Amino acid sequence: MNLLPKSAQEFGSADYWEKFFQQRGKQAFEWYGTYLQLCGVLHKYIRPREKVLVIGCGNSELSEQLYDVGYQDMVNIDISEVAIKQMKERNASRRPHMSFLKMDMTQMEFPDASFQVVLDKGTLDAVLTDEEEKTLQQVDRMLAEVGRVLQIFELCAQEQGKPMRLENAERLAEAVRERQQYAWLCSQLSRKAGLGSVSLDLCNGDTGEPRYTLHVVDSPTVKPTRDNHFAIFIIPQGRETEWLFGMEDGRKQLALSAGFRRLITVALHRGQQYEGMDSIQAELSARVMELAPAGMPAQQQVPFLSVGGDIGVRTVRHQDRSPLSGDYVVEDVQGDDKRYFRRLIFLSNRNVVQSEARLLKDVSHRAQKKRKKDRKKQRPADTPEDLPAAPGQSIDKSYLCCEHHKAMVAGLALLGNPELLLETPLALLVVGLGGGSLPLFVHDHFPKSCVDAVEIDPSVLEVATQWFGFSQSTRMKVHIADGLDYITNLAGGAARPHYDVIMFDVDSKDPTLGMSCPPPAFVDQPFLQKVKSILSPEGVFILNLVCRDLGLKDSVLGGLKAAFPLLYVRRIEGEVNEILFCQLRPEQSRATPELLEMAQALEQTLRKPGRGWDDTYVLSDMLKTVKIV
Repeated sequence: MNLLPKSAQEFGSADYWEKFFQQRGKQAFEWYGTYLQLCGVLHKYIRPREKVLVIGCGNSELSEQLYDVGYQDMVNIDISEVAIKQMKERNASRRPHMSFLKMDMTQMEFPDASFQVVLDKGTLDAVLTDEEEKTLQQVDRMLAEVGRVLQIFELCAQEQGKPMRLENAERLAEAVRERQQYAWLCSQLSRKAGLGSVSLDLCNGDTGEPRYTLHVVDSPTVKPTRDNHFAIFIIPQGRETEWLFGMEDGRKQLALSAGFRRLITVALHRGQQYEGMDSIQAELSARVMELAPAGMPAQQQVPFLSVGGDIGVRTVRHQDRSPLSGDYVVEDVQGDDKRYFRRLIFLSNRNVVQSEARLLKDVSHRAQKKRKKDRKKQRPADTPEDLPAAPGQSIDKSYLCCEHHKAMVAGLALLGNPELLLETPLALLVVGLGGGSLPLFVHDHFPKSCVDAVEIDPSVLEVATQWFGFSQSTRMKVHIADGLDYITNLAGGAARPHYDVIMFDVDSKDPTLGMSCPPPAFVDQPFLQKVKSILSPEGVFILNLVCRDLGLKDSVLGGLKAAFPLLYVRRIEGEVNEILFCQLRPEQSRATPELLEMAQALEQTLRKPGRGWDDTYVLSDMLKTVKIV
């Protein structure tokens, strides 16, 4: 006798269940598990005195066995008349206080807030057979009714976990779907490797906020041994945006280097408290085993790895909200060389570092000593602190953290006569301030330069000034304006300026675009003509391009080439960024050897005694891979 439906959709049909119970007879049918398998969880979260509603009871013995151990205030409903009749006959004399009613759970007849517990062993799964609109509407009706007759919403996602209180039926439905997806994912990962890019968030049970982000990385080329099946890598706090940890290719390289068939990288979220590696291992051990690969020996110990064996340091210095850009944080993190770095992060894109600056060693040392003292007080590592050092004393202004900023500065060699640039009154326009490190570096290292910086968000200027050591001067002016409007007004003015250098380092706020830097309007042909009109004949226009859409990128390059006949491209290794150097005169074209000589000459000029210079910054290295389009 075949009781299985012809399709999954039949599970949601009342006719199917009528025929099912007619054909099966009076023998109890247990969906998913028996009372003995579930009683540990049920007794933990249901009190005997609470009034319990069992929806979709079928002819399961679960209600009967709960009744027999003391849960006697129970009401059972099912859409099948056959099942309800069987249960009434079976329990009329033995369990007189337990009731069975034929009722549609999407149109229940009980008053509001009638029950403290609603128990569903598998009915929601029978209804939620797909994600078609009609199915989801049925689920919404079911959960709305559950919410109406139930006094609270709680979900226990783990057998030994705490129940999570949910604010409404919609959130409960979402949580159930997430749990179903997680169970399906674990099932797939346990059967086979190489599912592609797999990531998931594990949330704080009390708040529902993401606590850990996991990426599953399989390395099928690694030869299996007894001890290399599976490992967990804890990314130190603040380093989750680095290429090795934040990009898929980087994580693949990390997994190969670690030598495990499956590596799970774990990123720690800001706003969460972590006591140390041991506590993280204790918290995650059971969960990550659900993601273990097939073929792993039983009782295999899974190693937890990290950089230097610790979880890193992240201190939130400041957090606020910009009316234009949304919530943001300023945080200090420890790098792999134990130096400290200050970062600006917009939480709408929390995996991207908006701006970064290195802290001076003496400040880093003091901060480190203070953190050690704070740890003794058991202060969380990312508790906001109002302890800003004076900007001019804390930030290492000679150091450019971003590789694309280093390449943009190296592009000044294209102006020619690098030996004379320090004495040349250069006029520069920088669109996109961020933390201000790029215009500040140019201002400080080219003493005759005058810099106009344009920033649309006044909050960004405030952050740059207070936290990143930025300051204006007679040679450095910040204009709060939309870069598009500012350049349009300059190009249309009677006294049109001519800049020696124009730099675009401005991001898009629209995450749906294939190009995140700059916004598309900045590379429209009419606007590029305006940029061209305010660039001096010998000048250079330098653009930071971040574009994952290859077709769109080709279009952007074609538009730039139409406006600027000479176009160089420099790809930033390990990143999506490409730096474009645009000039007006094709005859200015220089081969790579000549570019390198000019960059070396410029660096020698900048490395004057008494001037701060980062010894790891070699200008010529920034131009080695430059290609003419």
